Amino acid sequence: MQNRPAIVAVGRTKFGEHYGKEPEKLIEEAWLAASNEYNIERKDLEACYMSDCFLPITNKLGLEEGFLSELTELHVPMEVTRSFSAALMTACHAIQAGVYNTVLVGGIEKMTDRWDKIRDDLMLLDDPWSYYAGGTPESNHELMLRAYIKKHNITGENLDKLNMALAEITVKNHANATKNKYAQFQRKITIDQVLSARKTAHKPLGLYDFAPISDGASALILTSDSVAKKMTKQPVSVLGIGSATDYLNYPKREDLSHFVAAEFAMKTASQMSKVTPSDLQVIEVYDQSTVMEMVSLEDLGFCEPGTAWKSIHGCQNCYDIGGKQLYVNTDGGLKADGNPLGATGGAQIYEIYRQLHGEAGERQVNIGGGSPHNGCVLEFEGFGTKAYVTILGVQKDE
Repeated sequence: MQNRPAIVAVGRTKFGEHYGKEPEKLIEEAWLAASNEYNIERKDLEACYMSDCFLPITNKLGLEEGFLSELTELHVPMEVTRSFSAALMTACHAIQAGVYNTVLVGGIEKMTDRWDKIRDDLMLLDDPWSYYAGGTPESNHELMLRAYIKKHNITGENLDKLNMALAEITVKNHANATKNKYAQFQRKITIDQVLSARKTAHKPLGLYDFAPISDGASALILTSDSVAKKMTKQPVSVLGIGSATDYLNYPKREDLSHFVAAEFAMKTASQMSKVTPSDLQVIEVYDQSTVMEMVSLEDLGFCEPGTAWKSIHGCQNCYDIGGKQLYVNTDGGLKADGNPLGATGGAQIYEIYRQLHGEAGERQVNIGGGSPHNGCVLEFEGFGTKAYVTILGVQKDE
C-alpha cells in the first residue's frame, strides 16, 4: 500500500450518560487525550474528519465542522460522516493520495438526553419499511435469530446450547468491561440474569442481549507511515480497510441469517492487508446484540456458517476456533462498553491499538508471551446496511 496510513495516538472519553457535558467538551476531552500522547499540537493537523449520527437531532447542531474549528482554532478542511469508520476510511484515502500527512479523526454522540425522541429515529433510519410496519429497534435482531435457526436447522439440545451461547456472550463482555475504566457498565452479569430477562420479555432476546445507547467521544491521530516512524517506534498501521453495502430494507435481503456486507468488506480488507482470519488473535465486532456478535464470527471468516455458537458455548474470556484462541470485544463490546453511534468505531480502534501496543492493562491479550501483531475491527451503519472492516497491525521489535 503506497503511503500506508498509521495511527500514532488515540483518545476517548468514558461512555455513558453525560447529561452535564456539552458535545464540544466530550470531543475536546478525546482530542486532548490523543494529542497528549506524543505532544501533537493543533498546528500539526492538516485536516479533520469527524463522525456523528444524531447530533443535529439531539443537540440542535448543524455544521459540526464549525464547532470543531472553534475547538481546535483551525481553518483546515473538515468533513463529517455518519460513522467513525467512514471518517477513518476517508482520512486513509487522503493520506494514501498524499494530500495530507497528519489528520485528526474524531467521533461524538449525545444520545441519552433525548432517548425518547431518537428511539423512533433509530428504527426509521435503520429500516423505514419495518418501522412503518410497527417494528422496534430490537425486532430485526430477533428476526435474524429466527432466520439463522431455521436456515441451519438448529433444534432440540442444539437450540438450547445456541441460546446459552448468546447468554455467554453477554457474560463475557460484561466481565471484560469490569477491567475497562471507560466502559458504561462495569458490573458483572450472570447467565441467570440474561435468561430471566428473556423470560420476562417473553421473547428469544431480552434486556441483557442488547447494547445500550450512550454519550461519548473518541479520537485518533492518523499520519503516513513515514511520518509515524519519526514520531513513535511502534506505530499501528492500517493494513487494510474495506467497506460494502446491502439493502436498506432488511426483510428484502436475500439471506436474513447474516450480514453479507460484512463478508464482502472483510474480503476487501483481507486482500489489501494480506492478513487472513487465521492471522488474527484479537478483534472488535459490532455487537448491538448478542446475535450480531455470533453471526459476525461467521461473516468475518472465523467460523463456518451455522457453527459459531459451537465455538462460543462453554468458553469464558475467549473463543476456541479450530484449536486457536480468538479474543473478541476485550473492552466489553458495545454491550457493556457503550454505543454512542458516532464514537463507537473509535472506541473499537482504541481497544485494538492498546492491545497491539501491549497497553490494555488487565484486559491485555497474551499471544506466545507477547501482545498480538494484528487486530480487526468491524463497524456497521444501520442494521448491516453498511459495513466497514479495518485490519490493523504493528511491527514488533525482534
